[in-house]
Amino acid sequence: MKAIATTIAAALLLSAASAATAHEGQFSAGQPGNAKQPARTVKVIMKEDGKKMLFEPADITVRKGEQIRFVLENDGSMDHEFMLATVADNQKHAEVMRKYPKMEHADPNAKRLTPFTNGELVWKFTKVGTFEYACLIPGHREAGMHGTITVK
Repeated sequence: MKAIATTIAAALLLSAASAATAHEGQFSAGQPGNAKQPARTVKVIMKEDGKKMLFEPADITVRKGEQIRFVLENDGSMDHEFMLATVADNQKHAEVMRKYPKMEHADPNAKRLTPFTNGELVWKFTKVGTFEYACLIPGHREAGMHGTITVK
């Protein structure tokens, strides 16, 4: 009985986390891209440097309406993730991640990578503003693993 209650609570928290990044099918930082359409490629490296964790580059600028193919490379010795949203949405999702640090994401604006692996995420930026990409695995964002995307 306790296992069922825990499973239900986890499902509700996961649902709340997804709602933090997607509102009625709309994501705070734009929309999933179409891998069959042209896109500018931006390589993002995830790594650790001593006690610091980081993304390279830490700042990216795009144009409204531009589609980006993020080529993600985890050069670190730990799992890392790339979560694209507003700072506020990422902070809400980070709270859920603290309770469920092994949470896997199926969201189109997120990708989790094991050490020394690569992945891709295609995104279309439909809104002007400042957005964040961050690793929300507990302790990683706090160790510096976040970056800024400015959409002009």
